[in-house]
Amino acid sequence: MARNLREQVRDDGFAFVPGPQLQALLPVARADWNDFAASWGDLPLDTHLPDGHRYRRRRHATLSAFAGESVARLEPHQPHYQGIEYNKLVGGIERWFEPIDARVLEGPTFRGVLAFCLDFFGALRPQAAWHIECHQFRIEARAGAEGLPTPEGIHRDGVDYVLVMLVGRENIASGTTTVHLPDGTTLGSFTLASPCDSALVDDNRVMHGVTAVRPVDAARPAYRDVLVVTLKAR
Repeated sequence: MARNLREQVRDDGFAFVPGPQLQALLPVARADWNDFAASWGDLPLDTHLPDGHRYRRRRHATLSAFAGESVARLEPHQPHYQGIEYNKLVGGIERWFEPIDARVLEGPTFRGVLAFCLDFFGALRPQAAWHIECHQFRIEARAGAEGLPTPEGIHRDGVDYVLVMLVGRENIASGTTTVHLPDGTTLGSFTLASPCDSALVDDNRVMHGVTAVRPVDAARPAYRDVLVVTLKAR
């Protein structure tokens, strides 16, 4: 199963993974998944976005792994940085975010996701040692105020590989992921709709973006929760 996904990433630059398929690759107890997903309810506001943009919440962690390792080590807390060539909205500055809670980092769900990433992407670059960044994102939407999962637009992250895994959607419409060649040609699109639905992306080869989300029922809370894991060869 994982081999077929690797072939897709190797050949096409990306793959969409339905939630049940990913869950089969990282068996996790339901109780731990519930705690893992509930931690998205405690994300601080991302204050680095321009004034008026108050729809994104996040936490961040940095880890590392040597070539061939299946367990990543937590690094001292540090800022997230993207060059302006990758993020024209807020690139070129060090952005500090509150750390991901230690109980989440140490839980079997999070560790299972990291082990999957190290195994899956490590097979594509067997000699690589990895700089790993993990981001918890919650994108909120309200009546008359859409949420933008990728406010920088269609972009690259400036890493080697990316996993985007849906944790949950509440009262949300749209949020379609699109994948493109560097010249803008669209390669595919899909919507992360169910828990563990995921995108696997070769960031050196393709660009990606996500359309705005809006509430289905304007009277109820509306949000989209994802875990993003990026790996960059050191």
